Amino acid sequence: MSTEQCARKQFEIAGVVQGVGFRPFVYRLAQDCELTGWVANNSNGVYIEVQGTADQLEQFTQRLRRERPPQSRIDRLTSASIRPQSESTFVIRESIATPEANGIVMPDLAPCGECLRELSDPTDRRYRYPFINCTQCGPRYSISEGLPYDRANTAMRHFTLCESCEREYRDPLDRRFHAEPNACPACGPQLQLCDSAGNCLATGDEALQQAVADIDAGKTVALKGVGGFQLLADASSTPAVLKLRSRKHRSHKPFALLFPNMDMVREYCALTQQEERLLCAPQRPIVLVQQREPAHPALSPQVSPRNPDLGIMLPASPLHQLLIEALQRPIVATSGNLSGEPICTENSEARIRLSGIADCFLLHDRPISRPLDDSVLRVMDGKPVMLRRARGYAPVPHVLPQVLSERASGSCDMIALGADFKNSVALARNTTVFASPHIGDLESPVALEVFERAISDFQSFYQAKPHRLLCDAHPGYVSSRWAKNRRTEVIRIQHHIAHFFSCMAEHGHRQSALGICWDGTGYGTDGTVWGGEFLRWDGGAKIQRIASLKSFALPGGERAVRDPYRCAAGLLYELHGKDALQLPVLRDRFSRQEIGYLARMLETDLNSPCCTSAGRLFDAVAALLGLCDEMTFEGQAAMAVEYAARGGESPDNYPFRLTHDGDRWIVDWRPAIKALIEEGADGAPVAERAAKFHNTLVEMLCAVAATAGEEHVFLSGGVFQNCRLTEAAASKLRQQGFQAHSHGSVPPNDGGIALGQIYYARCMAASGVLTEEGGSLCV
Repeated sequence: MSTEQCARKQFEIAGVVQGVGFRPFVYRLAQDCELTGWVANNSNGVYIEVQGTADQLEQFTQRLRRERPPQSRIDRLTSASIRPQSESTFVIRESIATPEANGIVMPDLAPCGECLRELSDPTDRRYRYPFINCTQCGPRYSISEGLPYDRANTAMRHFTLCESCEREYRDPLDRRFHAEPNACPACGPQLQLCDSAGNCLATGDEALQQAVADIDAGKTVALKGVGGFQLLADASSTPAVLKLRSRKHRSHKPFALLFPNMDMVREYCALTQQEERLLCAPQRPIVLVQQREPAHPALSPQVSPRNPDLGIMLPASPLHQLLIEALQRPIVATSGNLSGEPICTENSEARIRLSGIADCFLLHDRPISRPLDDSVLRVMDGKPVMLRRARGYAPVPHVLPQVLSERASGSCDMIALGADFKNSVALARNTTVFASPHIGDLESPVALEVFERAISDFQSFYQAKPHRLLCDAHPGYVSSRWAKNRRTEVIRIQHHIAHFFSCMAEHGHRQSALGICWDGTGYGTDGTVWGGEFLRWDGGAKIQRIASLKSFALPGGERAVRDPYRCAAGLLYELHGKDALQLPVLRDRFSRQEIGYLARMLETDLNSPCCTSAGRLFDAVAALLGLCDEMTFEGQAAMAVEYAARGGESPDNYPFRLTHDGDRWIVDWRPAIKALIEEGADGAPVAERAAKFHNTLVEMLCAVAATAGEEHVFLSGGVFQNCRLTEAAASKLRQQGFQAHSHGSVPPNDGGIALGQIYYARCMAASGVLTEEGGSLCV
């Protein structure tokens, strides 16, 4: 066909289009449509030029979106007509480097069905090879070191392809065409079992079999997984689980469990169809599900003490698949770290940091470019809700409403530093937000290193040159102090505003709304501890704190955060004054000397900060209900109240008051707490009282919503990880005519703060008021 008889079009595609077989798909589609031209990766996504008749080009254009690879996602597709050229074939060209990188690296995915078939086929050359992969599965982000996503820009550049793998890699019709982690036993990564001193105990399949035997024998095995190390132990052996708890200093927090298959999961857990789909999804997250009653006799009660839920996952890699197939029972698979630190990623690092926990180490020689913990989800309000966003989901970006790109002042690169707990950082470029995986709590030097590496990744991956840093308004946060020491402009954003805007960002909301932001702790603009806030946004520059829970003191400050009875003491002091300290619930808990200390602190405001925290309110109620003596992990007391309420069916609620205090409404919980205590004295079951407490919170937030009069209501903050509360609140709000929105793809906890900081800054820029004081509340 002559160039006079044909037309030529160029396509630029952004989204999840690298590492998912998109170029071979385009190649096959172009051949099927009898087109000439070429396709290549670039730093922004995929670039295509195709040439043929008008009908052929139209067919290609329609099928491009409709038939794209299952793991791909097209965020933006632009096309234009260009001058025809003289050519006779369609080819796949080498990647093109572009000045500004906006491409998206595919997250790490579990082995696909075809790879699993090869893994179990004795006649296949990759039989029982723990690193099998193709363009539809395997490591991606965990091995990426730059864009575009080519083998030379990954940790796999250290492995030279053998002749057979090279042939697959170069064949556009092969499913391993440009599968960057492509490897086989002859040329790829290898297994090794070592002791803590680094002595090799076994290699290859023998190493795997020995690790299985060690787990059988009650030992703790540190396994190098996709994004870092995991600690594995026999979940049926109470001595093995208790040994792991003792060594890891994790006395009560539930352990995640790895199961071999869905049939076995169903034996242990009562699952919904939605939970089953999540467990089987290629992202392979940990999913929080309810245990069957009674609990399965083969499961140690120490896996999840005093907790009716289990964190379940299926194999996320071929290595996990081979190991759990050999064991044929659930095993503990918890993060390979010390308490409060990020997971280990390097072999030598793991042998040092985990030497006091693990008995042996199942290692491999494929480098991990960055730590990636397991993602955690829970089904709430009819949808999956991200509690920890990491492997399988990061770094797929969030896309903000396009209206925000209309003001140039809001389009510059900016980096949001998030919060100090459950930290995640994010880069904003125009309306695209690239969020890092879960980093953790910035309390240790190791965590700070990972935090800084995540920021460095943004700058190297996307050639980002941020004009602004966004951080929490808390002056004592590690992240806030870090920002202060940079030369970049810093915008400080109040914690609960960020929560509110993170939920609005997820739903693409750009109009006035009410945000109900309940969590444990957030630095308030008045210097007190906030955590039970009602914020109203006018859709422009004005945000008001229109209501909050009634404040109470936390005697001992940080000690109260770990001791529910100290929270109860502050709560009861607000209710009864100094007589509260003579109530049996406190006298039975504290010595006479401790009661004296508490009295002095509360009467003189000594180290007793005031808070409006819904999280601390939950902690106090846990103590009043006798459900939690001490908190050894975050949210333990609140979880106990939620689980206790499952046995209570009361539709009633306790009384409360809504009073006005100058500039805002005060939600007075005192009548509710008084009634809860009186019912306990009359012998009312704990389950009924816990259920009525939940119902009361729902009535409280609905009462404020009715007063605020905003159609759209957004629920955010760590308290809304509580399934019962979130579902009851959303349902009641909708019954009363509100549009209720809760989190889904963005964590309601502090893992969503960075996105909220960015959306707030973008909205303020769009309103023309982005200043150093942009994070202050308008009252």
